[in-house]
Amino acid sequence: MSLSLSADAVFANTMGLPISVKIVEVAPRDGLQNQSALISVEDKVTFVDRLSDCGFKAIEVGSLVSPKLVPQMGDSAKVFRQIKKHPSTAYIMLVANEKGLERAIECRLKNIAVVCAATDAFSLKNINCTVDESLAKIKSICDQALANGMKVRAYISCALGCPYQGKVDAQLISTLVAKLYYFGCYEISLGDTIGIGTPGLVKELIAATSQRVPVDKIAVHFHDTYGQALANILTALQSGVSIVDSSVNGMGGCPFAPGASGNIASEEVVYMLNGLGIKTGIDLNRLVSTSWFIANTLKQQSGSKVTCALNTDSKKAN
Repeated sequence: MSLSLSADAVFANTMGLPISVKIVEVAPRDGLQNQSALISVEDKVTFVDRLSDCGFKAIEVGSLVSPKLVPQMGDSAKVFRQIKKHPSTAYIMLVANEKGLERAIECRLKNIAVVCAATDAFSLKNINCTVDESLAKIKSICDQALANGMKVRAYISCALGCPYQGKVDAQLISTLVAKLYYFGCYEISLGDTIGIGTPGLVKELIAATSQRVPVDKIAVHFHDTYGQALANILTALQSGVSIVDSSVNGMGGCPFAPGASGNIASEEVVYMLNGLGIKTGIDLNRLVSTSWFIANTLKQQSGSKVTCALNTDSKKAN
């Protein structure tokens, strides 16, 4: 039996692109963690609830880490307890160690995330242990989380380059991906933490990692330091990836990575995918409104070109 495709789907297929893409919204954690002014629990709850209403199927709510290291995330458990939980949305909390996992179990989380650095230099600066030592801790967290009925998402930071060691070999990343998949991680997100990646490097990385794990288990997470993030996403999609991390307003940056700028803005990603006829399930108008909400809360200008452009268009229409 043949299935007819819409004109948009046919267009996407002719470009070697997926018909639909899952966008993982990371702003409440990765986006806010670098903000120096503490944001209230109420505003964070409103932010997450608005993102849920936009149609995201996966949202990073916060992280269960030491508030001494990342003060902005000190109230993440409170935020998680108060948000409205859509049954079709995965609410993810970053867990750095077994103490964080204990708190995740107390919160009855269904989804957690773990992070592994690509290089010893970054891992030692970030969490004071080597990559192998970090992997041993992650395996223990995964074993316990899975035993408690949780799903575990994994991030590999500095997958395309390290601020201390430079370029990272794609085969090294493929080995890390295979280990994390073996640990039981349902999705592994490849992070260009300092945003130095280019389409050529992305193509090489996806080719290497997809030889070790199914490509539908691979996500991409691009920071836009050199303005390459959208081009890198398009390359990843053409290489078979269909999961993209992004952050409303283009917020973000790693507190432990010198030179890391914000993530690619979710608005830019949705606008591009809409133009390609790729389904996301995200309401762009609601997303832009949410972008202005968090920008006003932070007393900042929106970091999204799409949001600023649509705001200008709206003023012209009035």
